[in-house]
Amino acid sequence: MNTGKLIVFSAPSGSGKTTIVQHLLAHPELNLEFSISATSRAARGEEVEGKDYYFLSLEDFKKKIKNDEFLEWEEVYRDNFYGTLKSEIERIWSHGKHVIFDIDVVGGLDIKNIYPEKTLAVFVKPPSIEELKIRLKKRKTESEDKISMRVAKASIELATAPQFDFIIENNHLQTALDEAYHLVANFVEADKTK
Repeated sequence: MNTGKLIVFSAPSGSGKTTIVQHLLAHPELNLEFSISATSRAARGEEVEGKDYYFLSLEDFKKKIKNDEFLEWEEVYRDNFYGTLKSEIERIWSHGKHVIFDIDVVGGLDIKNIYPEKTLAVFVKPPSIEELKIRLKKRKTESEDKISMRVAKASIELATAPQFDFIIENNHLQTALDEAYHLVANFVEADKTK
């Protein structure tokens, strides 16, 4: 099978990685397709099966782990699993596209370790933990407890930033979008010159 490249965007929740990934997907010349993660959590708000996530029962998720069907997976919060199905990567590569991920830090580093030559791993850093907390509150999608959990997790995630190929500091969104575009464009173009 013809395989493309893997572009990983990881960051603490609220750093802007989803906005950056959506921006990159809007550029057809990059030839990207979004890797839809699987999760054992219930859909939130307007989330759609097969578009936002593959929603699996906890039992099904664990069965797929046992059957080695995941490229990477993690229990992010208790009984709250997220992962990338190997079949998802194969599906995207079969379309002749590069895979782009909006994924947590552990999963991003796992993918980089499995495919070191094919992966561009980018960490999106918020201006500060305080700013991160403000952004999470503005979303109005989670309780104070959940926000506190995410902020606590963010401190640990920020410590992993040096393990990524590049760090984009998202102080000004347009600057971060431009930086991300150039990084990805150079990475996918390098493939064509070989």
